[in-house]
Amino acid sequence: MKGLHCRYTRLPSQVEDALSGEEGEEKEEETAPAPARAPEDPVEPQLAEASQVLGASEMRQISLHLPPRVAGHTWSLAFCTSRDGFSLRSLYRQMEGHSGPVLLVLRDQDGQMFGAFSSLAIRLSKGFYGTGETFLFSFSPQLKVFKWTGNNSFFVKGDLDSLMMGCGSGHFGLWLDGDLYHGGSHPCATFNNEVLARQEQFCIKELEAWVLS
Repeated sequence: MKGLHCRYTRLPSQVEDALSGEEGEEKEEETAPAPARAPEDPVEPQLAEASQVLGASEMRQISLHLPPRVAGHTWSLAFCTSRDGFSLRSLYRQMEGHSGPVLLVLRDQDGQMFGAFSSLAIRLSKGFYGTGETFLFSFSPQLKVFKWTGNNSFFVKGDLDSLMMGCGSGHFGLWLDGDLYHGGSHPCATFNNEVLARQEQFCIKELEAWVLS
């Protein structure tokens, strides 16, 4: 059982390594972020099973910001740490056969809930991939959504030892290590986001990846 205290260790060259691989990745077609539906629109996500991270109210709030093309799709739990263990490689394995999109939701050891929507499945990649539908979000305690700014296309990059979403000025909007236990969040140019957790470094208590298809 992991304790409530942890030490965050920054990979010394994670930003440089991530950016150096960008040119080698086949570019995905970028799309402009879809306009959010009005808050009064009734949206009831269809979950194949209950989430251990977010309640029904939080799920409904997030669904208002999803692209219209996934409206009404069933949310299937492809990965969760309580069932599949704390391993990024296990997350990649569970994503095999899925093309996406994916909703990544986390709760850290401080009880903060946050995550990201990826327009494509989470996978290993040589460089950044994704489209302008990708966004970050946090509940602090009200939902805040950080959409693509158009400043760069550093949406998602998957290494064996880290997962990165959003980048700029040497920082990632959301970064997770290979054990899916340590993570970090900083403001970045991709999403112009705030720090998603209460602190820039955090420890993960629970993580889920939902496939929306």
